[in-house]
Amino acid sequence: MNARVADQIDQQPIDIQPIVRRLGRVEYEPTWRAMQRFTDERNAATPDEIWFLEHPPVFTLGMNASTAHVLVPGDIPVVQIDRGGQVTYHGPGQLVVYPLVDLRRAKLGVRDIVTALEQSVIQLASEFGITAETRRGAPGIYVADKKLGSVGIRVRRHSSYHGLAVNVNLDLEPFSRINPCGYEGLQMTQLVELGGPDSVERAADALEPCLLRALGFAGVAGVGAI
Repeated sequence: MNARVADQIDQQPIDIQPIVRRLGRVEYEPTWRAMQRFTDERNAATPDEIWFLEHPPVFTLGMNASTAHVLVPGDIPVVQIDRGGQVTYHGPGQLVVYPLVDLRRAKLGVRDIVTALEQSVIQLASEFGITAETRRGAPGIYVADKKLGSVGIRVRRHSSYHGLAVNVNLDLEPFSRINPCGYEGLQMTQLVELGGPDSVERAADALEPCLLRALGFAGVAGVGAI
């Protein structure tokens, strides 16, 4: 684990505990705009929020992504957004997590929160006997030569949004229509194929405590919907 993140976990828990929201399956663009609004309107006293959800099928392109990595999108919409990274796919059966965190208050840098997201999935996988790892220079979580989860964030006003996507139990075919994360021929995998949870709900239940620990939170302030 990154030493900076390990130090953070060893510190006292963050005083203002986050609100965790389980949003179910929600359209991509309204959710993205809601993250932007939350980030623009929050202040120093605003609790952080962590959103667990799924999206209908959509390809998303990062700010500087090349459209050349979108090969044959077919009937799946392509949305250009304001996170880092190249192109990825979201769809039913994939767990998406958006940590809306005041990084200055949490004493986390950009690399720290990316590492925390990655390490939370590695911990989740280990609880089901799955050995996952990161790769230098290629953010995300991998099992052997296949990618299990992707990470891409945006930081504005010292706060993070966008986040993490973990393949749980979905149709992986749409990934063949793109070069995932800009890598030609990159193969994807998912938890259900590896002996892990078979539903987004079970994966979220298992991931939540791993993620809270990795981010330095002791618990949650509440659970709800937008």
